[in-house]
Amino acid sequence: MNGGFMRIFYGALVVLVALSLSGFAFIYSGVYNVTATEEHSDLSRWALHTTMENSVQARAEDISVPGNFASEEMIRQGAKAYDQLCAACHLKPGKQTSLLRQGLNPTPPSLLEEGHFGPEEQFWVIKNGIKMTGMPAWGNTHDDKDLWELTAFVQELPGMNQAQYQRLVHESATGADDGHDHEHGNMTGMMGHESSYHGEPGHHDNNTVVAESSHHDGMADHHLHESDHHDVEPDHHQDTEEPAAQSSDDHYADGHTH
Repeated sequence: MNGGFMRIFYGALVVLVALSLSGFAFIYSGVYNVTATEEHSDLSRWALHTTMENSVQARAEDISVPGNFASEEMIRQGAKAYDQLCAACHLKPGKQTSLLRQGLNPTPPSLLEEGHFGPEEQFWVIKNGIKMTGMPAWGNTHDDKDLWELTAFVQELPGMNQAQYQRLVHESATGADDGHDHEHGNMTGMMGHESSYHGEPGHHDNNTVVAESSHHDGMADHHLHESDHHDVEPDHHQDTEEPAAQSSDDHYADGHTH
């Protein structure tokens, strides 16, 4: 009996050592292609997704949803955060792809569609992120109040049309008198150089601000040069140099604002 047990034990030990060595050989060989342009196998996708779902559900069990969750005010305030932080990956009404989304593997889920996560799980994901997916932990930079507002909006997003989305984002962006006039951090450039409330009255995007600033700076330079010209005595002539042309290797010289 003891001899049979020992043979089984040593056999299992040999198999374990062989598997460990094979695993190390695989890791250090470089044979596995980590490119984001190659899809996971069906087995890998199932294993990773199932592990993620169960992990999130287990850790969200102790989360309590705020009493005012899903109020109109929470949803409205969450719209700005979603447009600035999430739409570049998870889409928005009227936008079916984005620059960032096209390069991510796994592809982020479209939050325009009904999901299986409730508010507790959704809040946990938004706050803590998901490893190896590109989903950041927004809890490192935002407080729970902001994240619950974002969660409330995400829960209402499926079925929302483009006009409703635009209205909520615009109201949230212009409602500076309620204490929510801070920026969440802007990733709208990753949508493809557009803002969801582009063209709204009184709104200027970053590119417009830069252009206007450059225009006013140019006018100031013009008047400054005129002032210098009038200060010169009539019988003295100075050679004036034209402003140096912008360097051809300037990354922004080609009109790309990314």
